[in-house]
Order: sequence, then C-alpha cells, then structure tokens
Amino acid sequence: MTDSENRVAHGGKAVYGAKLGVLMLEARFPRIPGDMGNAATWPFPVLYRVVRGASPHRVVRERAKGLLEAFLEAARDLVELGADGITTNCGFLSLFQAELSSHVGVPVATSSLMQAPLIQATLPPGRCVGVLTISAASLTKEHLLKAGAAENTPVVGTERGEEFTRAILGDEESLDVAAAERDILAAGDELVTRYPAVGAVLLECTNMAPYARALSDRLRRPVFDVVSFMAWFHAGLEPRDFGHPASAPRSSRER
Repeated sequence: MTDSENRVAHGGKAVYGAKLGVLMLEARFPRIPGDMGNAATWPFPVLYRVVRGASPHRVVRERAKGLLEAFLEAARDLVELGADGITTNCGFLSLFQAELSSHVGVPVATSSLMQAPLIQATLPPGRCVGVLTISAASLTKEHLLKAGAAENTPVVGTERGEEFTRAILGDEESLDVAAAERDILAAGDELVTRYPAVGAVLLECTNMAPYARALSDRLRRPVFDVVSFMAWFHAGLEPRDFGHPASAPRSSRER
C-alpha cells in the first residue's frame, strides 16, 4: 500500500493482497466449486500450502499423528509469504488449534467446528446445533472441545453412504457428485430424525460446503460450513472500506 501523502510504498512481505492462508492436506480427489481447495470458491484471493504426508486418512482416522511439526512449519511459511490469518482444509485439525495459534502469531481458525458456540447462541431455547461429519466414528469429544464446541453436540457421519466418505477418505481421483450429495442429504435426514432439537446444522467437513444449499433446502434449517466461516474470518482480516472521507487513513505499511 502507498502512503497517500508521500506516495511511498512500504514492503515486508513476499506476496500482497491475499490475507488468508490455507493449510491443505495432500490429496488428489476432485475439488469441485464450493470446496475450499478450489480457488474459484473464494471471492477474495487466498494462499495455499500443501502439507506433505497429511493424507485424508491419516488426518481423520489417525488423528494426524506425527504431523504437528509439518503443520507448524507450513503455517509459518504462509505467514512469511504474506498471510495475516491461517485456516486448514480439515475440521479434524481442531486438535492443533492451540499449537498453531501460539506458533504463528496471527489469528488461526483450524476448524469449521469453531462456529458451534456462536451458532448455538443464535438459536431459540430448546434448540441446538448439530454436526455432520465425514466420520462420526473418528470425531471425538477432544476434537469438539478443542474447537470450543460442547462435548455432547449431536453428531452424525456420512460413513454409511456409498460415495462421499469412501471417495474423500480413500483419496479417489473421481467423485460421483450426485451420489455424494445423496449421502450428505441422507446423513442430514438422520441427524434431525435422531435429534429433533437440532435447529441448525454445522458441516465439519470442508468438502461438504458445495452441498450446503441442497441440505438447507432439504432440512429447512440454517446450514453453516467452512466457506461461511472463512467469509466472516476474512472480513476481520480485511474489513470492508466504505470510502467515507472521515475514515482514518490506512496504515502506510502494505498489508
């Protein structure tokens, strides 16, 4: 950014104009529009860093065992590159929230699950937030608690479906999108049937965001996902400029 009075540009970063850094699992499955790993999903530029060895299976079913240092290093790389905030593309990485936050010195939002307390606060008495996940068997109380969610949050997974969990955790090179949507809709039906008090749905899995609209139409309930979360997060990293003459001048250092 240029000092408006002196027309002097100030640096300090390698890349400018991309506030959000995304830590990516190492995967080959298709990332359709709406998936956070598809750059066209975002209305703002983002920076990506793939964490080598962080397969979907290893992160979800093996609790990302042995990968903490790799994630810390990748997060630091993103900050040095220019990111002012860090996120990840797997909700199960809530396990690393405290470590990443203390390591990089910028805001960190590891998991879509971190929205749970806020969503719960918006609901009327007697209603609760429910979670859809790619693997209910793998999502533990520790994952929920480290994201700030209640340990008794209703959770249903897509494991019993034919396509979504199989293709994503199996890291397949093809994805039957219609079949994946059916799996997510079926899991949503199960969630509200088993837990009638669910008043809003939170999608743990970042790969579920492309199906959020269909799920909301089906359940007639609000559905929150990582895209809605990152829209909020990014709005804090770069607040909208409404152009008022009385606004305080922006920092002379490039953001």
